[in-house]
Amino acid sequence: MQTSLPITDPSPCTLESHAVPHIKIAYFIMVHHKPEAFKAMFQKIYTRDQFYLIHIDRKSNPKFTEEIQLYIVQFPNAYILESLNIVSGGFSMIQAELNAMEFLLNVNQGWDYFINLSGEDYPLKSQSIIRKFLTANKGRNYLFYYDQEFYRPDTLQRIQNHFTELAYMVSSFIYKRDFMKGVIPYIGGKWFMFTKETCMFLTNNKRVMDFEDYYLHTFLPAESFFQTVLMNTSFNDIIVNDDKRAIFGKSFFQNKQSILTYIESLKSSNQLFIRKVNKKTDENILNYIEDSFLFPLPEIDEIERELKRNDRQNN
Repeated sequence: MQTSLPITDPSPCTLESHAVPHIKIAYFIMVHHKPEAFKAMFQKIYTRDQFYLIHIDRKSNPKFTEEIQLYIVQFPNAYILESLNIVSGGFSMIQAELNAMEFLLNVNQGWDYFINLSGEDYPLKSQSIIRKFLTANKGRNYLFYYDQEFYRPDTLQRIQNHFTELAYMVSSFIYKRDFMKGVIPYIGGKWFMFTKETCMFLTNNKRVMDFEDYYLHTFLPAESFFQTVLMNTSFNDIIVNDDKRAIFGKSFFQNKQSILTYIESLKSSNQLFIRKVNKKTDENILNYIEDSFLFPLPEIDEIERELKRNDRQNN
């Protein structure tokens, strides 16, 4: 398989020295197909002084699994997590992420941020720029969240009903139950950037186990578990309502003008990654990503932007 993005050996570099050292990132990447897309992304985010943990879905083709394993073994700061069978809509994705946090905390605590990615994500900016951004905003968590009952009441059945994850699907045999007492449910997206301290809390706090026990039997918990845990604890005041991912979908692009409009929106944002980039991605977008890779992020007041977003939601 070929991809429109070039595959080269990852640059074995570290960042240049600064008066204030850049934070270090622990990346967790979940893959199950398209090895060339994964390699293209990996070579763009790799540095010798960070950490990389790969999860290969247990259902993946054996040839794919072997190819990824042979590729990753070249890098001493890259690891492969024990495979789980990831079931769409089930808790297994959350379990893999919690396992990854615990693994990375045990391997080496010399990192500051945990970022989850899929094998088809791609960085919009260099590691130097991404790390500079996180250094300037150190201590903040990034993920989308919304009050589920207020903004997405249509999704409440996902958490009010009891679901069971089976080997390849979530059971259709469900029954209603009471939600967690004194807890406000939240919903958002699957992608986030968490501080190391947040990961330590998520993997070691007994209160989190109560959330795990409940969300184990919900539908699509990957879109609500972390939001609900963090927004109902003392971490709620350090969350930025943004996952730093540019949304990419074929439905956005009806003609060339819509593609150019999308590129303009990328220029004015401070998103750090883009979702679902592959060989079918429009050439104009691929060229923009490569041409702007080393351009600094625009200055954006994230607090002001979040207040404006909340105002729009409340109107």
